[in-house]
Amino acid sequence: METSLRYSGDSKALRIHAKEKFSIDSKTHLQVYGELDTRTGAPSNFCAMIRHFYPDRKSEGAAEFTFSIINFQRDQDVRFKLGYEVSEKVPYLQIRENNWTLDVDMKGRWNIRFDL
Repeated sequence: METSLRYSGDSKALRIHAKEKFSIDSKTHLQVYGELDTRTGAPSNFCAMIRHFYPDRKSEGAAEFTFSIINFQRDQDVRFKLGYEVSEKVPYLQIRENNWTLDVDMKGRWNIRFDL
């Protein structure tokens, strides 16, 4: 199960996010995920869906430059990613340190994630 703590500019509250995938066959799986809003104590998002993967036929793309610093400090790696999302036509920046991730784009969207 993938779990993380998330905070973004549009929610103004810390969310606990969990996701799990169960394989049904080689191209189909059941995906269940949900978020718990810590401010209200209520689920802010819950979804269970069966996903079937067809051959990729969508056009999506991005150009990225990645710079990694291994052992920035003891047992701490840092990665900087600068990119341009072609479909949305927006540049973005990602800074990742082991379990922490900060995502920012030029449309003013941002979020912070801590992977448990």
